[in-house]
Amino acid sequence: MKTILKTVLVSLLFFTQVHVLHAARIDTVETYSPSMKKNIKAVVVTPDNYARLTELPVVYLLHGYSGNYSDWVTKAKGFENAADLYQLIIVCPDGAYGSWYWDSPVDNAYKYETYVTKELVGWIDSHYKTARDRKSRAITGLSMGGHGALYLAIKHQDVFGAAGSMSGGVDIRPFPNNWDMAKRLGSYAAQPENWERNTVINLLHLLTPNSLALLIDCGTEDFFFQVNKNLHEQLLYRNIPHDFITRPGAHNWAYWSNSVQYQLLFMNTFFKNGRKSSDKN
Repeated sequence: MKTILKTVLVSLLFFTQVHVLHAARIDTVETYSPSMKKNIKAVVVTPDNYARLTELPVVYLLHGYSGNYSDWVTKAKGFENAADLYQLIIVCPDGAYGSWYWDSPVDNAYKYETYVTKELVGWIDSHYKTARDRKSRAITGLSMGGHGALYLAIKHQDVFGAAGSMSGGVDIRPFPNNWDMAKRLGSYAAQPENWERNTVINLLHLLTPNSLALLIDCGTEDFFFQVNKNLHEQLLYRNIPHDFITRPGAHNWAYWSNSVQYQLLFMNTFFKNGRKSSDKN
């Protein structure tokens, strides 16, 4: 019995060591934003076998209001295993406190649309072995980052081929006094045009059927649930194909830690389909 137990313990130790040795690598990098003239940090997750790979697809994963670049790795531990599972790179940029990923029309210190879509993507492509086309680039995020992912992807369809949102603030207009948005856009009462131009639900005219692969996810107890449901209905009305997921859940990390698994699976499927179409051509 002791011999059997010893064998089992040795086997468990061996497999634990193998698991530790073969795990996605998490790095914190510092990038420079010429538009904002400052250094900005990001987390970059690469597969364990990165050194043997070439031209990997990239998922940009955005944090929410009051968060930062480290949120995903500290609050949703385990999501990084998708880098190994799907053989892709995950980039978690810093979007600052309440940037909403806009180029603010009232505050030149906030140029996060330019940063993410041009400066960061360019930096990642120049420092990592990425597949440098929209078929291999996706973006998603939670809350403020869900808004940001859809906002940036819809406006920059030449950069991103797929976009997702988890509990996203996809229509900002019902919340004129919340989350520092008035600091970035001016007050809704004084500058309504800024709010109308910079809310996701008003950008749908830029989409055509299948121009973006879209996944929208929001819990039924979330304060953003109704605006996500409205977005879903508007996409249906406009005949824009998309996936819409809803299930019991609130605006919290318990929901997002689960939701991100669906997002990364969706993005991997998009990347695989893109590679298949390229092979046919």
